[in-house]
Amino acid sequence: MSANLKYLSLGILVFQTTSLVLTMRYSRTLKEEGPRYLSSTAVVIAELLKILACVLLVYKDSKCNLRTLNRVLHDEILNKPMETLKLAIPSGIYTLQNNLLYVALSNLDAATYQVTYQLKILTTALFSVSMLSKKLGVYQWLSLVILMTGVAFVQWPSDSQATAAKEHSAGSQFVGLIAVLIACFSSGFAGVYFEKILKETKQSVWIRNIQLGFFGSIFGLMGVYIYDGEQLSKNGFFQGYNKLTWIVVVLQCLFLRSRPCNSSYFPIWL
Repeated sequence: MSANLKYLSLGILVFQTTSLVLTMRYSRTLKEEGPRYLSSTAVVIAELLKILACVLLVYKDSKCNLRTLNRVLHDEILNKPMETLKLAIPSGIYTLQNNLLYVALSNLDAATYQVTYQLKILTTALFSVSMLSKKLGVYQWLSLVILMTGVAFVQWPSDSQATAAKEHSAGSQFVGLIAVLIACFSSGFAGVYFEKILKETKQSVWIRNIQLGFFGSIFGLMGVYIYDGEQLSKNGFFQGYNKLTWIVVVLQCLFLRSRPCNSSYFPIWL
C-alpha cells in the first residue's frame, strides 16, 4: 500500500509539473486579440490562492474551529515577528524565480526548458552540502555529473534547431537560458534555506507557507507596479485573463504549495 501511494504521488507530481509547463508555455505564446496577461499579476494571484489553501488546511487541522484557527494564526505569526521575518528572504527569491520561469517559457520551447530546469537538482545538492553539511556518495556525484552532461547536450546547437530558430531568435533563446539558470540557482538556495528554517523550528509547513505567501504577495505587487505599472494603468490588473490563464494560475498555486519539496525531494532522491 505504501509503495502504491509513492507511485501515485510520483505520477501526480509528474502530471502536475508537466501540465504546468505546457499550459504556461502555451499561454505565453498563444496569439490573441488584445493585451496579453501580465505574468507578474499571475504570480501574485497564485500566491494569494496559496495563502487561502494553506489557511483552509490549518482550519482543518484546527478541527474546523474558527477560534482555534484565529488563535493559531495569531500565536504562530503575529506573536513571532522574528520567525515570520526569516521567511522574507526565501519568499523574495521564490517570487523572483516564479517571474523568471515565465520569462524562460516565453523564450524557450517546453522540452528545452524542462530539461534545463532540472539543474535545480544540482544547485540544491551544492547548497545542501554547503549549508546543511550533507554528504554525498560517489554514485550521487556521478548522477549529478550525468545530469549536467544531459543538460549540456540539450543546449548543444544542432541542425534540428533550425526550425526552432524561426520561432525564437538567438537573443531570445539566450534570455530564456539565462532566466532558467538564475531560477535554478534561486530555487536551490531558497529551497535549502527553507529546509534549514523548518528543521530549526516546530511550526507546521502550512504556517510557513502562509508566511511565504504573505511576503511573496507583497514582493509580487511591488514587481507589478515597478515593471508593469504603465500597462496596469491602461488595461487593469486582470488584462488578458481567460480560462487558460486561470488554469495556469491554479496549477502554479498547486506547484507553489509543494515548494518545500524543492529541498526535500533531493534527500529522498538520494
